[in-house]
Amino acid sequence: MIKEGYIIKGDFWPEPVKVEKVEKRGDHIRLLVRTIHTEKSTDHLFKIEELSGLEVINTDIDLSADPQEVFLVIEAMRFRYASLFDPLLAVNVSKIDPLPFQIEAVYGYILKQPHIRFLIADDPGAGKTIMAGLIIKELKLRGLVRRVLIVVPGHLKDQWRRELKEKFNETFVVLDRNTFNAHYGENPWEKNNQVITSIDFAKQDDILRSLSSVHWDLTIVDEAHKMSAYKYGDKVEKTQRYKYLIQITTLMQFLQIRPITTI
Repeated sequence: MIKEGYIIKGDFWPEPVKVEKVEKRGDHIRLLVRTIHTEKSTDHLFKIEELSGLEVINTDIDLSADPQEVFLVIEAMRFRYASLFDPLLAVNVSKIDPLPFQIEAVYGYILKQPHIRFLIADDPGAGKTIMAGLIIKELKLRGLVRRVLIVVPGHLKDQWRRELKEKFNETFVVLDRNTFNAHYGENPWEKNNQVITSIDFAKQDDILRSLSSVHWDLTIVDEAHKMSAYKYGDKVEKTQRYKYLIQITTLMQFLQIRPITTI
């Protein structure tokens, strides 16, 4: 249907015209138009079926949508495809200054794998938290993960939460016994998509049962030696913590301080 503001063209005019007024008169439609280049006004009476012979070149832009919603849609599309054009997207949207070896580890090795399951072993203070944050941020920006679980020693829970918020603008909830007591009858693992918990808390029987009923897209374990397997002859013994986590997560990342040996 032709509307006011449309720019149309047809055999009735020597150039495109802008529709200034549309009137219905019985079985006919009257169009008052103005030519685009010569700015001459004219009107024509059309049968309704004759309108199909007119070609709409363009229409007025509809700006009636909520601007905040439009902005969010544009941002979502930008982030969705940003990784195709910016190979270091997580670095550029975070408040960090990574070292070359961190870039190489994350982008040169870990993120290139179709199924991420890595152990990062390095000296204390080498920035394993930075590498873990880059992995989380990059996978989220690419739309590959949504639910993230981080298992750390109890004394590092708040440090992890604070660093991920300050450096990567990622908000994590710390789950402990107090949280569970405050949500009696509920499963806090299901309510939160980004969780930090302690290794000792997660190994408790009632917590393991509630944890095993949910699924995580990515699990990161700090001080992963507490989940290491042991070999006795030809038999390999895996810890219960590892067995539980491997069943409820798609991708896993282990962090470990590199042992210092004397040669």
